Amino acid sequence: MASSNTLLCIHRDPAQLRSLQKNGYKLVNATNGHDGLRLLASQSVDAIVLDYQLVILDGIFVANEIKRAHPTIPIVMLADDLELPNGALSSVDALVTKSDGAHFLWATVHFVLNVKPTQRSERKLSTQMPGYPRRAGRSAGQAHHFHTGASLDPKDAPFSPKEWRSIQMGIVRF
Repeated sequence: MASSNTLLCIHRDPAQLRSLQKNGYKLVNATNGHDGLRLLASQSVDAIVLDYQLVILDGIFVANEIKRAHPTIPIVMLADDLELPNGALSSVDALVTKSDGAHFLWATVHFVLNVKPTQRSERKLSTQMPGYPRRAGRSAGQAHHFHTGASLDPKDAPFSPKEWRSIQMGIVRF
């Protein structure tokens, strides 16, 4: 269960994200980009769940504005499918399609809040420690991008393939 992290949900239909609340997250909701950016300026949040297809400001614009002002806040983008314009994900930490389901969204939010920061810290420590063995082919500071679908070294993966299948089926608990 989540440790009462606060999520800013910028979504046309915030009711679709109630499963996050049921899993212990506090939700702050906005139904459009303008309201979402205003809420972000006035409230502290741990992560953002952002709908790609917003009415006035699209999700890409909103994500870019958020990362410009708050580069460390993770953004999980929800989209109808994976066909997005080039550069659409440059300000996004993870992408979830709506067909993946609520359990996969929850697992992804859990990942960007708990696993990804730990991986960043470990990578930073490994580049600062003299004599720490590095894997071949990876330069200091080079990171995997969760949303790009880049293949991960199995040793770097936050979950095993079996665990990912369980997450997709909605039967895994953290």
